[in-house]
Amino acid sequence: MKLLSYILVYRRFLLVVLSVLILLPLPLVIHTKEAECAYVLFVVAILWITEALPLSVTALLPGLMFPLFGIMPSTKVASAYFKDFHLLLIGVICLATSIEKWNLHKRIALRMVMMVGVNPAWLTLGFMSSTAFLSMWLSNTSTAAMVMPIVEAVAQQIISAEAEVEATTQMTYFNESATHGLEVDETVIGQETNERKEKTKQVPRYSNDAEKNSNKVEMEKNPVTGTKYRSKKDHMMCKLMCLSIAYSSTIGGLTTITGTSTNLIFTEHFNVRYPECQCLNFGSWFMFSFPAAAIILLLSWIWLQWLFLGFNFKEMFKCGKTKTVKEKACADVIKQEYQRLGPMRYQEIVTLVLFFIMALLWFSRNPGFITGWSELFAQYPGFVTDSTVALIIGLLFFLIPAKRLTKTTSTGEIVAFDYSPLITWKEFQSFMPWDIAILVGGGFALADGCEVSGLSQWIGNKLSPLGSLPVWLIILISSLIVTSLTEVASNPATITILLPILSPLAEAIHVNPLRILLPSTLCTSFAFLLPVANPPNAIVFSYGHLKVTDMVKAGLGVNILGVAVVMLGMFTWIASMFDLYTYPSWAPAILNQTLP
Repeated sequence: MKLLSYILVYRRFLLVVLSVLILLPLPLVIHTKEAECAYVLFVVAILWITEALPLSVTALLPGLMFPLFGIMPSTKVASAYFKDFHLLLIGVICLATSIEKWNLHKRIALRMVMMVGVNPAWLTLGFMSSTAFLSMWLSNTSTAAMVMPIVEAVAQQIISAEAEVEATTQMTYFNESATHGLEVDETVIGQETNERKEKTKQVPRYSNDAEKNSNKVEMEKNPVTGTKYRSKKDHMMCKLMCLSIAYSSTIGGLTTITGTSTNLIFTEHFNVRYPECQCLNFGSWFMFSFPAAAIILLLSWIWLQWLFLGFNFKEMFKCGKTKTVKEKACADVIKQEYQRLGPMRYQEIVTLVLFFIMALLWFSRNPGFITGWSELFAQYPGFVTDSTVALIIGLLFFLIPAKRLTKTTSTGEIVAFDYSPLITWKEFQSFMPWDIAILVGGGFALADGCEVSGLSQWIGNKLSPLGSLPVWLIILISSLIVTSLTEVASNPATITILLPILSPLAEAIHVNPLRILLPSTLCTSFAFLLPVANPPNAIVFSYGHLKVTDMVKAGLGVNILGVAVVMLGMFTWIASMFDLYTYPSWAPAILNQTLP
């Protein structure tokens, strides 16, 4: 037992050592660059999946091991750790820092919820829509962490308002019953005064019954739902709202290249591997992913609503009816939260303007259906990218004044001596996900090593027999594998491991690489089953309303819906956008052919 306890204590250390030693015969016995690179790939993949070391620390291993095995020189490996992706990330984090610093994200979320109304079903859809919109521009984690306190306040207010209304109704009922009894005694029976007094003594008896009923309600909530919930319906409502925030924060990230790290990792990998393809930019990504995300969000709302509260169409689409006390209480909470923000400040307005300018420049750089502003730099094709826009706007956040800094002179006069910009470097550093930046860099280094060593080509040759399978089946299998793996491994680690494998697979079976890589990338975000699958899940789980079984039951349905919608898109609007049925000229030279 003592040995077992030591193993449990030092399990991460043992896992790292055993992973390195057990796989060591691979490069020692097979003296090829492919085997040596495969060894590095396996070690990094095991440590990423098990998280025996921090993900960003494991990402540094290619920088150590590739030079030692003679796969790549250290200078070339180091250059893979900082690419165009990192510049784009820096600009986006500048925007996110300003949005959160000046509470613009809270104002947007509350305003969108106020627009959809306070009916529980529509309120949930309002929270999901606002959360998904914020997640398009902010990280999924920060979005969920910001919205959940608002949702919790609304849910608790609904429960307390309902309890108050029910208690008031009970007291009114008993008081009316008692008053009615007295009126009958006085007007109909007409007995003597002492008899009326005897009848009047019944009033306290009714009051005592009311107290008993009130105590009964208090006693019922403990064994059934615990101290937080008065009824099962209240508990179900809390579960619904929690899961809606977790899932919508993930779904919203699908819609933009910058919405989640997996999109950024894929885009950089794709642009490096296929530099002649200029088909992926902010605008084209939004055009194909937004319909998919919108459909998944709507279907997820329907699924969660049906699973926890059921659908009452008559109640949802009622017209002209007055709000219930429960709905009024909910509306009051949201309105009070919004009023606490006060009028829109100068800093919020400037941040919002810069946000719209950044989005407009991203969309109009190279929209495809019209000439974009990137044509102004036609003599330098491919030089201007989305990161150029992000850096321009990002630098403005450090330049534009937010407020004046004043000091008091010896004469007592208050004078301005400097100004504070919208964000400071220290604030930017606190928001910048350096661990993700290093993790992504390690993935790029790993991909470069697979290409240089010939491992990618070797994998492609071994996977070429899969070409006999229908293309839709290959896409489905790869999507399901990715969706399953991402439940137990981090999303960035999953996509980083699989991209160097899926790219040569597509080339080997003569399929447009986008046809396999796009659905796999989108499905990497479908980590809905477990609290540990991604940070938004963990955040909502920490509020104590959910059990793991609740998340598994709800998440399985959302996973199935997500994969189904992505598969539908790959054979409809996405296929027409990128001409996915033809092997492209920008991929490695293989005889062009049209696939069924």
